[in-house]
Amino acid sequence: MKIIVNGEPASTAAGTLADLLAELELADAIVATAVNGDMVRAAKREATPIADGDRVEILAPMQGG
Repeated sequence: MKIIVNGEPASTAAGTLADLLAELELADAIVATAVNGDMVRAAKREATPIADGDRVEILAPMQGG
């Protein structure tokens, strides 16, 4: 299916947000996630479905100064 990840078109076979993170090799990363503008807590990623046309944002904390 076709989705948008961080503003870029992407294709995925993932059925859930957790599956998508695993597909992107981010399953163990500390990230914040949102689907269609709604924040999704880490505990809810397994139960959050991904559908064709969804917009997914994945943000990682940055350090520096």
